[in-house]
Amino acid sequence: MRALLPPEIRETLVSALTTAGPREIGGILMGEHVGADTFRIASITVQTRGGAFASFVRLVQYVVRPLAEFFCKTDHQYTRFNYLGEWHSHHSFDLGSSSADRSTMRELVEDPAVGANFAILLIVRLRAKTELEGRITVFLPGGRTETGHLVMEKAGTQR
Repeated sequence: MRALLPPEIRETLVSALTTAGPREIGGILMGEHVGADTFRIASITVQTRGGAFASFVRLVQYVVRPLAEFFCKTDHQYTRFNYLGEWHSHHSFDLGSSSADRSTMRELVEDPAVGANFAILLIVRLRAKTELEGRITVFLPGGRTETGHLVMEKAGTQR
């Protein structure tokens, strides 16, 4: 699976990570299905609460409204535009997912109320203070995971 990261989303992440300093921050990913196993990240939330030096906890109250607004903006075309997953930072650690990260994401894809066919976990950090680096793990039902590919789009490549 590929996730395309447009320049404006990358800039939002860089700014948020710079402001957060050594604290982990995160949010949710909303996107557009643009091709076979390819999704463009169309919107993110940035939750600055719930993070510490070595942990981040997504708070539900920061998810419901942005999702509802995204669905309204995209005319409820759920097969094209939908929730993709979560993101958070690892400022001082490897970009690999922790056991807590994996448990949370597995719970998401296994929850029938969520109805997800997959969920992406994007872990990011800054390198050289302004260069974003990220790693994607795709969580699938049945406890399966795959390594995804994050593609940093250049300005002017979006439709």
